[in-house]
Amino acid sequence: MLAIDEAAAVEVHPRILVFSTATISDIGIDLAGSTHLHYPPSVFAISVSCSSGIRPEWILHALNHGFDGVFIAADGTDCPFLMDCTDRTARIAGTTQDLMRQHDIAPERLKMAAICSVCAEPFVRHMQQFAEALTVLSSTKKTD
Repeated sequence: MLAIDEAAAVEVHPRILVFSTATISDIGIDLAGSTHLHYPPSVFAISVSCSSGIRPEWILHALNHGFDGVFIAADGTDCPFLMDCTDRTARIAGTTQDLMRQHDIAPERLKMAAICSVCAEPFVRHMQQFAEALTVLSSTKKTD
């Protein structure tokens, strides 16, 4: 049985859903794991073919069903399917943030960045910074 002091020391990490792409960002995320880089254990990744195929409803569903934040690990200019993938994905993120505001969800709970196949360290940095921001966002909401 944990003593009270030990129980207080247990870290709670925000739950982050990552939409990553099978041909680009999955490889970078896998590299982070295989090189033993550390990011919050509450990060869950779902693979999609292209980041421009993500639907706003999916993001809202995740945020309404237990995830504290959603991160789009976009293909960027490396997308093998669309030359304007980055622009399309950015429009999806913007539309989703508008919907989030309408549903009284802080738009800061959605982030997007290009993650390439060798971007293990940038991915880890993004996850650590996003987790910290979500922790602050959650603590300020609780005190309102």
